[in-house]
Amino acid sequence: MSGDRVAVLVSGGVDSAVALHRLVDRGGLSLTAFYLKIWLEDDAAFLGSCPWEEDLEYVRSVCDRLAVPLEIVSLQQEYRRRVVEYALGELKQGRTPSSDILCNSLIKFGAFLEGAGADFDRVASGHYARTRRVESTTHLLRGVDPVKDQTYFLCRLSQEQVARCVFPIGDLGKDEVRRLARDLDLPNAQRPDSQGICFLGKIPYDEFVRYHLGDSPGPIVDLESGRTLGRHRGLWFHTIGQRKGLGLGDGPWYVVGKDPETNAVNVVHGDHLAGHKRRQFLVVDPHWIAGKPKTSDLMVRIRHGEKLWRAEVRLEDADRVRVVLNEGDPGIAAGQFAVFYDGDECLGGGPIG
Repeated sequence: MSGDRVAVLVSGGVDSAVALHRLVDRGGLSLTAFYLKIWLEDDAAFLGSCPWEEDLEYVRSVCDRLAVPLEIVSLQQEYRRRVVEYALGELKQGRTPSSDILCNSLIKFGAFLEGAGADFDRVASGHYARTRRVESTTHLLRGVDPVKDQTYFLCRLSQEQVARCVFPIGDLGKDEVRRLARDLDLPNAQRPDSQGICFLGKIPYDEFVRYHLGDSPGPIVDLESGRTLGRHRGLWFHTIGQRKGLGLGDGPWYVVGKDPETNAVNVVHGDHLAGHKRRQFLVVDPHWIAGKPKTSDLMVRIRHGEKLWRAEVRLEDADRVRVVLNEGDPGIAAGQFAVFYDGDECLGGGPIG
């Protein structure tokens, strides 16, 4: 990697700042930092506070401290077309979009590498992930921190994209990253981690959805008794497995289904939730980073987090994978991604049908 031109994606957060510092410490690299300015930060700023100006203050301060040149790249139109329209389309169909996964494959490591990053040998980011090259193939590996591991969000990267990736903090835990930032006296050492969907910034999710899709009120129905318990503002405000925000008494109540034909949100009481757990589902349009799996005995994530399910994974054809979990889960929603692992390796993933 010595002598490579490396584009470093910086966000204003502590993870990308420590990643940049570690690359500077390596020496022998030609580094340029890039802040990606995305759609919605300007277009819908009236919905809430957008953090990009504050982000840039931190980014500039870190880059000045480390003497790394900084460029600002606008990918707003690409975001609108490739990610936001996808998310809205999924919500309209009653599905649960996995926007952050497309953010990485189509924007950060997609549109950026097609444009401003095209002349760079490698692209680095503050993701908690690792890579390993074996002969001519690059494998994506989980970060060593099981809680912060972000390979779930990288599951749609292509082999070409993964081969160009550098993840300088993938061998660290979050506590170590914070400690390094403090020891190095980086300007954002104490800055809280960002939360929520990548393109929203600090904009409330419900306000974003209402602005684009409006309200479409309907009944909230107890699936066990058939009784209408309340009203919802629109199917797109709810997802399978949701417990909070239903406005129902005598709970807990959980969303277990959405019926576009009757515009009903179906719920069950927590006492009956066990009977609505799913063990089997189909994954459509599966993507494999380094080739199809060599075994059917894999681990699966169905959402970002530490939890991994052991599963039997059967390739029914090129476009469909059947997954049988060793235990059920009540929060499996159409549209969300299932991501497959063989040991530490993230093999890829696809949306649940």
